Amino acid sequence: MQSSVSIKNLSLNFGTVKVLESLDLEVAQGEFIVLLGPSGCGKSTLLNCIAGLLDVSEGQIFIGGKNVTWEEPKDRGIGMVFQSYALYPQMTVERNLSFGLRVSRMPKAEIESRVARAAEILQIQPLLQRKPVELSGGQRQRVAIGRALVRDVDVFLFDEPLSNLDAKLRADLRVEIKRLHQRLKNTMIYVTHDQIEALTLANRIAIMKNGTIQQLATPHDIYNKPVNLYVAGFIGSPSMNFIKGTLTGGAEPVFVADDGTKISAKTYQFEVAPAAGPIKAVLGVRPEHIVIGDAVKAMPFSAEVEIEIVEPMGSDTLAWTKIAGTPVTFRCDSDVILKVGQKLVVGFDMARGSLFDAESTNRL
Repeated sequence: MQSSVSIKNLSLNFGTVKVLESLDLEVAQGEFIVLLGPSGCGKSTLLNCIAGLLDVSEGQIFIGGKNVTWEEPKDRGIGMVFQSYALYPQMTVERNLSFGLRVSRMPKAEIESRVARAAEILQIQPLLQRKPVELSGGQRQRVAIGRALVRDVDVFLFDEPLSNLDAKLRADLRVEIKRLHQRLKNTMIYVTHDQIEALTLANRIAIMKNGTIQQLATPHDIYNKPVNLYVAGFIGSPSMNFIKGTLTGGAEPVFVADDGTKISAKTYQFEVAPAAGPIKAVLGVRPEHIVIGDAVKAMPFSAEVEIEIVEPMGSDTLAWTKIAGTPVTFRCDSDVILKVGQKLVVGFDMARGSLFDAESTNRL
């Protein structure tokens, strides 16, 4: 597939501080890529380098096959939506949408056509004669997106566009952005620290840490086959449970937790066949993969536990307990009534778990 944005060996230093380091990224035509990570990981910095708002220290950036490493932002063929709406308060919505086009001396008929199209796509036609002060936060963000849309470019960049909105509006606009991408089929690169946004919007997610991409994969693979302990712990709410121990390879691989609990790893899909000798390892199990009730009978591993904390979440319930001497969380249906102090049997299948080398932290 043709590459829309290509980043090769990109580095950015602020003095002696390395913010991005030898970073490579290929974004296919029409793909929706999400850059995900905690504050300070370099995701917004990378987006600003693509946009031309920051000069890179090393490497090259190609957009649509053209080397734009040193091009001005206006010449890169991009539209950008910022976290702050950055609307001109004295202008109407219509004037805000058309401002950049008027500055570039585009014919009036073309400007009107583009503004009308953007307003129709974003359903903001009734707002065109209002000023930003008369709009809600969600409406202002739609106008900010519209201002990028009217440029009619191939690549759209979003820098945490929903972080200033309340939870309900965020969910609504998330759906609108997904619908927008399905309709336009433009390339979109989207920065967020919200994993729900990333998992629901992206074709592929780039998990970032300290200026490097840890894993670039589909939401399904990121969630089910995290490449290392960092990715495994970052994705998921509540996060993955981790049990420390040792792994013995061979025909019948076995994980032995630090408290001596043995868990067969026969059903686990190893990336590479494990060494026969024992190695320090970490077993990761997601809360929803720990089961109770009749489902336990089909599980290769089971254990009796005592409920320590119960958290009703509405649609489901979270419970805290200990497995192999380690605190863990598991998730069950909201109609299952659990009580603190209650004893029950839980189970899981290693086929749905993750094993990591304790030293390298990489997936086994």
